Amino acid sequence: MTCGIVQPTMLEKMKIISITAILFFSFNVFICLPSDADLIAGDGTIRGQVTTKAERETVPFINIMIDGTRIGTFTDAAGYFKLSNIPEGNNTLVIRGMGFEVARIDFNIGEKEELEIHIEVAYKGIDLEEIVITSSPTARGFRYQPDNIYLGEELQKRAEISFGEMLDGEPGIAMRSMGPTPSRPVIRGLDGDRILILHNGERMGDVSETSAGHAVSLDPLSANRVEVVRGPASLLYGSSAIGGVINLMTADIPDEWDKGGTGVVSAQGASNNNMGAGFGRYTWGTDNLAASGRFGYRKSGDVRSPEGIIPGTWMNNYDGSLGFGFRKDKLNGGLNVSMGRNSYGIPEELDDPFESVEVRIRQQLIQGRLNFRVNDFFDKAQLRINGSRFLHQEIEIEIEDGEVDEDMEIQFDKLNFSSTLTIQHRPVGIFDRGAFGLNLYGRVMEVSGDDAFTPNEERFNAGLFTFQEVPLTTRLRLQLGVRLDFLRATAFPNDFSDMNQSRDAFVYSGSFGLNYRPAESVEVGGQVARSHRYPMLEELFAHGPHLCAGLYEIGSVNLNDEIGYGTDLFARWGNGVISAEVAGFWNYFTNYIIMQPTGETDAGSGLPVVEYQGDRARLYGGEASVSWNVTGGLKTVMSVDYVNGRRTGSESHYLPFMPPFRFSGTAEYDFGSGWIGSRVRAVSAQNLVAPDELATEGYVLLGINAGYRLNGAGQHVIILRVDNLLNTSYRDHLTRIEERNFPMPGRNFNLAYRWFF
Repeated sequence: MTCGIVQPTMLEKMKIISITAILFFSFNVFICLPSDADLIAGDGTIRGQVTTKAERETVPFINIMIDGTRIGTFTDAAGYFKLSNIPEGNNTLVIRGMGFEVARIDFNIGEKEELEIHIEVAYKGIDLEEIVITSSPTARGFRYQPDNIYLGEELQKRAEISFGEMLDGEPGIAMRSMGPTPSRPVIRGLDGDRILILHNGERMGDVSETSAGHAVSLDPLSANRVEVVRGPASLLYGSSAIGGVINLMTADIPDEWDKGGTGVVSAQGASNNNMGAGFGRYTWGTDNLAASGRFGYRKSGDVRSPEGIIPGTWMNNYDGSLGFGFRKDKLNGGLNVSMGRNSYGIPEELDDPFESVEVRIRQQLIQGRLNFRVNDFFDKAQLRINGSRFLHQEIEIEIEDGEVDEDMEIQFDKLNFSSTLTIQHRPVGIFDRGAFGLNLYGRVMEVSGDDAFTPNEERFNAGLFTFQEVPLTTRLRLQLGVRLDFLRATAFPNDFSDMNQSRDAFVYSGSFGLNYRPAESVEVGGQVARSHRYPMLEELFAHGPHLCAGLYEIGSVNLNDEIGYGTDLFARWGNGVISAEVAGFWNYFTNYIIMQPTGETDAGSGLPVVEYQGDRARLYGGEASVSWNVTGGLKTVMSVDYVNGRRTGSESHYLPFMPPFRFSGTAEYDFGSGWIGSRVRAVSAQNLVAPDELATEGYVLLGINAGYRLNGAGQHVIILRVDNLLNTSYRDHLTRIEERNFPMPGRNFNLAYRWFF
């Protein structure tokens, strides 16, 4: 027997939707219709066009009223309007639209006179720091999926050893880890190249998406802005990222600068792993030119858990960059070169002090950017170019009779090229400002070493995309996106395999979204998208031990491309005191590629065996958060998130490595010259696991933080944070360190200092 609310049939649902749409349309029409009194008041006529002040762009569907009457209309798709039956004499036009300042124009009209009036409106003071440019090339500020920005002091408060640890616990974001250094964000249970981690809008060029033991190559101290888009955001960057995009943005190429010298110096230390880090950036600018340089260094020892030290969790990293920027009239851009060296340990055998695994990374990167504007239909363009070489080595070290023996088990030598040209156009017809783009991506990866377990690979991708917005009313707009990609992947011989074969694919992806703003304080958005993901090299060809991952991986050349269909809905409300956001998602895959534990152990390496399998799958869940400015400087934030993923094809098991339900809450009091706060994270047990995957127990973590701001010869900021205050023993479900007793960090004191000058 079941009980509850009787659900309406599909026909009833359609009736409800139709009636609601008719009522909504009728109401908008009714408020603009003139009354009988207005109709007999006069017979003057005004017509004209509404444009923006700065760029002289047409403004569609903005409301125009005669003050003191009910005579009004909306501009059409090209910004034109016409009003009739205008009362004779002095009148005032009132122009209102979402995102624009209210404009008032006085005019005098005679009997049966016809006037032509050109109206200019100004955008409200839109804070560009609040616009997530990763999800929209036009930076219009209309959202079709949930997103977040972290910059300035907010980034400083989150200073961690990796971006995985920095973002872990944010709504919808978890952390895949193999120790603190090779930790990588996971969005809504999706990992690998189902989410893209970008460096200034282009692909990183590292191999962090392929394995839990591979680190993101950029140090968190180098970023001055981090943008996170949850949900389908792949059209601008690739066809596979149905999970989302994380864009790590630096100031290596100066964009905005003041004359003279500016800079930042920071230092950071942590007690749990004896970590120390330093960072500095200096920029010198003239009217039209600027040069910038940065250098960072970080070193840490092994992590301490409440049960003891976890060997193989140390790291040693340094990186630097030199860049310059220019600006002149309608042209600006720049160039930078950077390099980095990173070494870190991988936990292998905790009970063998004479054996360890070390990863060594070397990277050289060159980036270029050019922006220009012209007075034409296609009026803005940006060209980005990235080229890099990335060398990743996994070395097994054994100490016997006092002698150190190093074996280079596997090496990835990767050359990357990535470039995107985006051209924006002015509003035309029913379309608002939009963009067309071309994206090129190529890589050559050579795999060598004693344990090379895949062939070499060349991959080339060319993509054409467009992003368009259609204002349907002053409060409702539609977004359309289409991307076409041609991909060629070639496996070629090395010591592992004599394979020489190519695989071509011509794929398409697309999205359809709506943004509705019924009031200034309310925003509702939704999106439906299709993604297309080509299998990674390891998923197709792997067969052997992967030391860095701690797994024996077996791929399948018969895997089909992964096709995903995703829906995403969100609603945001705020009144200056309380703000709230709720978001939900549902993703379906026709051939979801799964790294499935088999329960077996490889006899030769002693590593657990996993197989890459393809099956139908679905993931659903959501996030909710509430922020409350209680009084004065006191603010509280609470959030929850949930993911459920399972196979729906040949088997009906749960998917592996799905984050459990989580709750987090913070309270912080900011008294101007500083702040003090606390936070709690409660994570439920995860028993919905795949076959041969370990379940994990729930846990609660407490933390505190405090900071002080001192102005004088620049601004000085000191931040103290205590993590895992009660030294709780726990296991994160997404850690890939198997067979370990509570392998997560214990209590940690983190002290950071930054000086801006």
